[in-house]
This record gives sequence, C-alpha cells and structure tokens, in this order.
Amino acid sequence: MAEEMRIVLRNYGKINPLKIDEYINQGGYKSLEKARSMEQKALIEEIKKSNLRGRGGAGFNCGQKWSFAYQAMSEQKYVICNADEGEPGTYKDRLIMENDPHTLLEGMAICGYAIGANKGYIYLRGEYPHLMDVLNTAIQQAGEKELLKDFAIEVRSGAGAYVCGEETALIESLEGKRGEPRFKPPYPPLEGLWNQPTIVNNVETFANVAVILEKGAEWYASIGAPAYPGTKVFTLTGDVNNKTFFEVPTNTTIRELIFKLGGGIAGGKKFKAVQIGGTSGAFIPEELLDTPVAFDAMSAVGATLGSGAVFVLDESRDLVDVVTRIAGFFEHESCGKCAPCREGTARVCEMMNKVNAGQGSAGDVSLLERLGRVMSYSCLCGLGQAAPAPVLTTIKHFKADYNAKLM
Repeated sequence: MAEEMRIVLRNYGKINPLKIDEYINQGGYKSLEKARSMEQKALIEEIKKSNLRGRGGAGFNCGQKWSFAYQAMSEQKYVICNADEGEPGTYKDRLIMENDPHTLLEGMAICGYAIGANKGYIYLRGEYPHLMDVLNTAIQQAGEKELLKDFAIEVRSGAGAYVCGEETALIESLEGKRGEPRFKPPYPPLEGLWNQPTIVNNVETFANVAVILEKGAEWYASIGAPAYPGTKVFTLTGDVNNKTFFEVPTNTTIRELIFKLGGGIAGGKKFKAVQIGGTSGAFIPEELLDTPVAFDAMSAVGATLGSGAVFVLDESRDLVDVVTRIAGFFEHESCGKCAPCREGTARVCEMMNKVNAGQGSAGDVSLLERLGRVMSYSCLCGLGQAAPAPVLTTIKHFKADYNAKLM
C-alpha cells in the first residue's frame, strides 16, 4: 500500500504559519545555524551528496547547480525562489507557503550562505495576492529575531504570465522587462539577475534543504528512487474520488497515486488517461501506470514529472476535445519571441480545432506530429518545447480518438 511521507509538508497543520516561535519549536532555523558553522564547499557537497534534484521542470542536481554559482567570481550574487506556480491544476507550492513559509526562507538563506549571496527574491505568482502578506510577515519575524542576519529577502509579484515560470523569463520580469526567455548559455548560476551569478530554485526544492541538513544527505538519498530520491508533492484533479494532495516517496507508482491514495475513478467508471506535470505534460495510458513517479522513470516512457499535477480522465472523456483546449491555452501563453513557438502554437491550435470539429484528415494528424516534433527541439524555452507533448502523446497512445473524428 502506498503511503504518504511528509518532508516538505512536515509542518502542515502542525504550526501556525504566522507565528515564528511555533516553527522554531519544531526545530526551525537550526539547520541554518548548522549551515553557517560549515565551510561553504562542505555544505554544497552535503546537498550534492543527497542527490536532491530540482522539483521543477529540469530535475537538475541542486548541489551541482549551487557549486557553479559558488565558484563564479563576483561581488554580488542572488538567490531567487520561483514561486510563479502557473501550471493549471497545481497548488503544491501554495500549500508550502501558506502553511510553512519559514521552511522556504530557511532553505533560501542556507543557499545564500552556500554561494555567497546576500540578497534573495521570491517571485510570487500574481494570482496568490494573499500569500504576499504571509511571506512578508514571515520575513519580518525572522528579521526581528535576526535569524536571516545579512541575507535580505524580498517578495515580488508576477502578473499572470505562464512563461515567467521559465527561470530566465522570470529574471527578465524581475529586472522590469517583458517576461521573455533568454538565450542560453550563459546560464543563471553564472549570469542571471542583472548579469550576476544567480540560483533559481522553486519552492518545493528549497523546502527540502533544511531537512537534508538536519537528518543528513545519506538519509535523504535512501528515500524513494535512488536516481531521484526524496519525496514529491502531487495534486490530484479530474475524475478521481480524492481530489486532494499527497507527498509520497519517488518510487511510488502512478497506479498507486490514482487508485490507492486517489481512491480510484469517480462514479465507478473506467480509467482512460492521466496527464502528469501540468498542461504541458504527456497523456499516459493504462499500460504505463506502473511507472514510478521519479524523474528518469517518467522520462523513459516519454512523460514528465513537472509540477506534480495529476489530471485523471475517465472513459467518458473526449481526449481530442481536451487537447484542443490545451492547444488554445498554449497559443495564448506563447510570448512570441521565437518563431517555432509563436507560429507553431498557432498552427497546432488551428489544426486541433479542425480535427475536433470533424473536418480534419489523416494528413492533418500526420502534420500535427511533424510540427510537434520540430517544436520539441527547436523552440527557445521549455514552454514551446513541451507545448506539443499533449498532442504527440495522445496521437501515440489514443489514435482511435483522432480516427473517430476524421473525415
């Protein structure tokens, strides 16, 4: 039986998020104190050894990323928390910030000490205005107790642009420019905010840091899948009985998520498909449900872990119609900077509408596949590269749904 294991949500429901003393009574800020007693290299090595990997899209080794910024020669460095949780169906970062804001601040401050940064920013999703007060209260309380010392944290609000979830578009927005991705390299650990070395990690990643220092890298590395250890927070939506959230070890399977923790398909209907990782995630058929929810295992079946959103669909759902709506979302959210995404999302949307209306041909489906493949490797950032995934995976695994609508 799949069971929850709470690391990033360890204080959920146990403390008042607006009272710092309750966090401190749970052992809060002891890891920051421990970090400051260590040499920076040793601290980064501990994070590296834990094999904590980013809980956003890329799954990069966190300690390795920090080491690049640490080694970069600069008088000014920055730490940015990507709290621009714009993936439809996802609210895991909100859960952490609402219920345990200090775990985020502590993780950011540890990172700041590790790389030699004295300034941090939380880039908060524009649709979360209530969290501005929660975070600012936590920052003020930590400041009054002089816990953050020479590390200042400021909260900045986004304006609802999906593309600003991409780290370089987020940086552009923080600098007061239009939110568009940058060409890479250089990568942010070497040249990020105002061209200075910058670490960008998301809320869930930072929420792991204090616990790793408290319990040790080996403890963390022993949990879940060895190549992607620890836990992952999932939010369940769609045709599932338990529309809620879970934090589970990364060797839990998709089937366990849906049928054990999620309580199975609502209304006694049969399972049809699940999309994991948000709107840009792949649609997964029943035969792949025994895949573990670890980054590499998901990649091996052509899927992504992404934001941990789990969108379940029963047998009554029209997948072509669902994907047509997703295509419209991506056309709207493309920033337009690169031609493959700007033109590609528009054409995918146009052709999906045609097929969905019963006016498409087999040639249109074939063209959708070709266009999707080109976009997946030619678009500038992750938005455009992932945008065709719902189309490509439904054509691959659910071709009958498309054939039923062709002329």
